[in-house]
Amino acid sequence: MTINLQAVALAPQMSFADHYKKLLPYVKPYYWRALFAVALSIPIGALDAVIAWALKPYMDIVLVDKSAQSPAIIPVVIVLFTIFQGGLTYLSTYMNSWVGMKITQDVKRALYKKLLSLEAAFFDKNDSGLIIQRFSTDADTACSGLLDNVRLFTSRIFSSISLVCVLIYNSWQLAIIAIVVLGGALLPLAYVRQLIKNVVREQVKENGTVLTNYNETYAGNKTISSYNLQKRMYNQYDGILKKLFKLGIKMVQKTAWLTPLMHIVVSIGVGAVIGYGSYLIVNGTITSGNFVSFITALIMLYNPIKNIGKSYNAVQVSFMAIERISEILEIEPQIQEKTNAQKLNKIKEGISFENVCFEYDENVPVLQNINLDVKAGTTVALVGNSGGGKSTIVNLLPRFYDVKSGAVKIDGVNIKDINMESLRDNIAVVFQDNFLFGGTIRENILLGKPDATEKEINKAIKMACLDEFVSEQEKGLDTDIGERGTLLSGGQKQRLSIARAFVKNAPIVILDEATSALDNKSEAVVQKAIENLMKDRTVFVIAHRLSTVQNADKIVVINDGQIVESGSHQELLQKENGAYKALYNAQFK
Repeated sequence: MTINLQAVALAPQMSFADHYKKLLPYVKPYYWRALFAVALSIPIGALDAVIAWALKPYMDIVLVDKSAQSPAIIPVVIVLFTIFQGGLTYLSTYMNSWVGMKITQDVKRALYKKLLSLEAAFFDKNDSGLIIQRFSTDADTACSGLLDNVRLFTSRIFSSISLVCVLIYNSWQLAIIAIVVLGGALLPLAYVRQLIKNVVREQVKENGTVLTNYNETYAGNKTISSYNLQKRMYNQYDGILKKLFKLGIKMVQKTAWLTPLMHIVVSIGVGAVIGYGSYLIVNGTITSGNFVSFITALIMLYNPIKNIGKSYNAVQVSFMAIERISEILEIEPQIQEKTNAQKLNKIKEGISFENVCFEYDENVPVLQNINLDVKAGTTVALVGNSGGGKSTIVNLLPRFYDVKSGAVKIDGVNIKDINMESLRDNIAVVFQDNFLFGGTIRENILLGKPDATEKEINKAIKMACLDEFVSEQEKGLDTDIGERGTLLSGGQKQRLSIARAFVKNAPIVILDEATSALDNKSEAVVQKAIENLMKDRTVFVIAHRLSTVQNADKIVVINDGQIVESGSHQELLQKENGAYKALYNAQFK
């Protein structure tokens, strides 16, 4: 079953420790640096107590006893400790950022590697924007947020411990009040995740839709202009932003109460401490210095707590991103290679489809009991009505998809038993709309064979009828073709794709509607290039224009997922009321 990213946008809740376990493999290469960065947070947090602790002797000696002896050094000590703490904070921030960026990049590498391993059906089911969101943006959200939280958490823990020690040192009675109030202030945080999880899921989905809109606007800019779709596209984009606004407001509604609630709880604690502290001073239980030191430590302890609502919300978003990442990394590709798969070197006998059945969606048959034998070195043409399953048949050969039942075999060996890399090395595909990568003509041709010689490249260009075009370019083979080949015409794109297939020199060639989108002049040139490519190879041709397949060794008519007839051009024309004859008459008479 192919994974639908929208359906898994919200993962099951994991514990605090589980989040870090999931990232542990990515932390290991930088373990000592990460440990050092976290360790720096310990003195940073612990030094928070120095100021509060130092105020007791200062208050008791200078302000109460009116003595100027020795405490003059206290302000200097406070400044020196603050400078030292500042230096440690800078170093900790630098080390955390370094480790954080390294881990983020490694997670992105793992996610991208996973993306490359997934089958075509995965990309059929999921929008480009959601894929970008889940495979790239989540890594930034998870890793940077998590490491910042480790540093903040460690610093706060040791800051709190040291400040609580100061509280107890000055007055254990007041310390009990302060700690009870602290626990009450933190209690609502337990409910944050339950409140925001559905909102986060919807935000991930809608942010993915925004990215898809940008992708479609870029790729379809000419269609948008030619059909005057600017207003429609804008309204669509505006609608998504309005949804995101509502979700953002919903997030505020569900979490904004945390901060003011904590302010109220903390103020109750401070009020109780001041009230009871005044009583203790009057009774002589504690000194004024004890009280000032206590209040300072209490405020330093409570201040981060009052604002923890915002940061805790960010922590939960980060945790949920980690859960989504772990879910992605645990996806198993539907198309797997066997451990003992054999290598395919060449094709001696041919290719056979034996009782092949296939469906994209469960219980919706696309191919039914396809039986087809193709001898090595021959050409078979697949024709028939649109949506009949012609492209699906050839997509099964390089294992873009796997059959539901039956088998596709090469020289009698099931392709599932063949090493995937060697299988695809032996197949060259020329699609109707070929994907060209940003770069030069040379770089795109070399995708077929990275170590091709200059002689092989020039031969491929000549056989693809691209030599005249290349010679007219000032930079020749090093001419830039733009992203997705936007600087080339349709015919030039097809010929460049054919040159790429030529240089690959694969024994099996698949031509999937390779000329259907071209004008007559471009088609004639491309058809000549295709004929060159077909020589001495096993070829599958899919075409609507029957004039391009009349010389095929075998023509197979496929309607509604079934082979209805097969034979040569002349044989099929002899069949009265035959499906091929009906197609032929529709086109030529």
